[in-house]
Amino acid sequence: MQTLNVNLGDRSYPIYIGQRLLEQSTLLSEAIKGNTVLIVSDSNVAPLYLQQVEETLAAENRRIDSLVLPAGEKNKNLTTLNLVFDALLEKRHARDTTLVALGGGVIGDMTGYAAASYQRGVSFIQIPTTILSQVDSSVGGKTGVNHALGKNMIGAFHQPVAVLADTDTLNTLPQREIAAGLAEVIKYGLLGDIEFLEWLENNIVDLVDLQPAALAYGIERSCQNKARIVAEDEREGGKRALLNLGHTFGHAIETAQSYSGLLHGEAVSVGMVMAADMSHRLGWLSSADVQRTRSVLAAAGLPTAVPDGISAAQFAELMGHDKKVLAGKLRLVLLRQLGDAVISADFDPAALEATLQAFATA
Repeated sequence: MQTLNVNLGDRSYPIYIGQRLLEQSTLLSEAIKGNTVLIVSDSNVAPLYLQQVEETLAAENRRIDSLVLPAGEKNKNLTTLNLVFDALLEKRHARDTTLVALGGGVIGDMTGYAAASYQRGVSFIQIPTTILSQVDSSVGGKTGVNHALGKNMIGAFHQPVAVLADTDTLNTLPQREIAAGLAEVIKYGLLGDIEFLEWLENNIVDLVDLQPAALAYGIERSCQNKARIVAEDEREGGKRALLNLGHTFGHAIETAQSYSGLLHGEAVSVGMVMAADMSHRLGWLSSADVQRTRSVLAAAGLPTAVPDGISAAQFAELMGHDKKVLAGKLRLVLLRQLGDAVISADFDPAALEATLQAFATA
């Protein structure tokens, strides 16, 4: 087991990475202060791991309640979130309760937002069960839900008290989910870790095949990158926004498809190719750099083209709703070179328009 730390003063917390962590009651017990727990999972993950987590937590003589939500990004909304509040209130959970998010990014985001809101804030633990959530959404305290007009527009910063990334849970993932998670792994190389990008280019097949050594290294290196950035800029006032490489384009795709088309990581993959393309149009990346970006994503089994039916005008409209818009100006994460991302609101709008026209499919 590897242990990393997210350094946020009195809100610092550990990230545990390894095999068979769901069986280790000590890791969970150290993070739970009260005697009641609500485990929140979804209809895909609960049949696989909920009983194990319940048994692990019950060993400490606590009252364990569980809630299973419908799976999928399309259910990441206020209506589904209210089911968590219903369960907490009906079971009379007090301010010393702990919520446990058992699942992927959707469950982690919603459970975290419920924890941030319930009685003005209770503790929660992240047990991410996908690559994407283990390397990205479970770390850093971003929580929230989607709105029909934009992704993650309603939420709060609320840090977990611990993250348990049990790599054994990845063995039950469909291949498409594995690829979607690897998009966020590749993102760390592109935005600020060129040595990691080079390692990924040489080891992407082993990651796709879930080879234990490659997987452990890829997850640990990704978490190290994220933990370092979060410690420097917890609430995204500056550097943390670099983690949104590809996300503004990707969120527009997800919203255009009503969150029922491409998976989040797939949309981010396309978004990173679009960001690389725009960076090339600004004179920062070479055409070979753009192809290199496209190639490593494709090697992971990820899409690199926009799905059918999305126009340049629709892209522009949806990107205008993005939460990274400040003072009416869209901020994009672009690449001055591979491994060197920059946040820019002063880009040439003609470059953005050219990229949107080049990738539009309607």
